[in-house]
Amino acid sequence: MSARPLALCGVLTALAIVLLCLGGLLPAATFCAPLLAVTVLLPVLEELGPKAAGTVYAAVSLLALLLGPDRETSLVYLFFGWYPILRPKIAALPLRFLRVLARLAVCCVSVFLLYGPVLQLIGLTADLPAASWCFNLLLLGLGNVVFLLMDFTLARLTRLWRRKLKPYLYR
Repeated sequence: MSARPLALCGVLTALAIVLLCLGGLLPAATFCAPLLAVTVLLPVLEELGPKAAGTVYAAVSLLALLLGPDRETSLVYLFFGWYPILRPKIAALPLRFLRVLARLAVCCVSVFLLYGPVLQLIGLTADLPAASWCFNLLLLGLGNVVFLLMDFTLARLTRLWRRKLKPYLYR
């Protein structure tokens, strides 16, 4: 492996960690910081492929769990950060209905795994089981809307990278 891909992966891993750490310092950024850190995978995915992007995701997840000030921010990244690697496979599905259904299934499974047993074990969601099922359903619906917006944003950023930013990188 040459030095350029290694440097790209290292710098973008550091950027994702900084975003996740900043998200742990600002209480309102618990969910915003992981979404911003997910976008860091796009250049690695576009330039070096899914294997390198998976390596960066694994490194960021591990470092965020070890160094991050907020465990929930780190866990949100752990459960949703791999999505840009899966996104091209979902985009290749033939019907739009199937693509949307697959995206919603990925979101729901990730949410149930994150806020079900994992956060219960470490004691971060003591109030959610006691909350009304209507409130939890509303939160899940809003989470799905945000996830679809994130997917739309990732698609736009990928197109922006391919059309506008990538040519400037190789001048």
